[in-house]
Amino acid sequence: MANLIIDIQNVSKSFGDFTVLDGVSVKVHEGENLVVFGKSGTGKSVLLKCLVGLLEPDQGNIEVYGQSVLKMKKKEMDAYRKNLGFLFQSAALYDSMTVRENLEFPLRKNFKFSEEEIRAKAERALQMVDLSHAIDKMPSELSGGMRKRVGLARSIITEPKIMLYDEPTTGLDPITTKEISKLIRNLQQELKMTSIIVTHDMICAQIIADRAIVLHKGKVVIEGSLNELISSNNPFLINFFSPDIIEETNGEIDGF
Repeated sequence: MANLIIDIQNVSKSFGDFTVLDGVSVKVHEGENLVVFGKSGTGKSVLLKCLVGLLEPDQGNIEVYGQSVLKMKKKEMDAYRKNLGFLFQSAALYDSMTVRENLEFPLRKNFKFSEEEIRAKAERALQMVDLSHAIDKMPSELSGGMRKRVGLARSIITEPKIMLYDEPTTGLDPITTKEISKLIRNLQQELKMTSIIVTHDMICAQIIADRAIVLHKGKVVIEGSLNELISSNNPFLINFFSPDIIEETNGEIDGF
């Protein structure tokens, strides 16, 4: 088995009287794509925020490469986050910056690269997402799928060891969803990244998932392959993976 990279141990998180995560434990191994399913409000994004140190769990521990995220001091946290890539739902581009400037921004802010290195990295990242021609465009000139690609390019520009995706295909049509999902899978393989993907999208999941979990009422109710989740007799899962949802993917759960 590949090396253990992320070890989420009995993590709980509440906001007031509302428990979002209730003793969640998940392990993610090197080079693996783990998909996290769950209804809205079940703590999927909260789990990601705990992983990057934006939220602190009320209970439990999170270890990455054997080091506790919760015990990291500021310098350690800064170094840790440099090895993380994060793709937001909206792609989170700066509207006042060109595509080139959007990509160069994290390099200028967090690293000490030369101008030549920064330019080369931006061009390579765009090349990897097949958008070299858009380098001097403004975000307002891009389609939703192109914005998502630029967001992905910015996320992987430092070649992070760990990638976190929060609903990477939200708002995209099925064809563009397939393109972005295949791109995520190809980049993961090329850069040998370990990834956690929060999604509701079965088209996306069937392309990128090595393994999946489902969160329900703050707990992991099942984990396994996509086929194992879909064929489960659990009443919640039967409803969650309804025939209508599966039909939208043409039954191609084993991938493209």
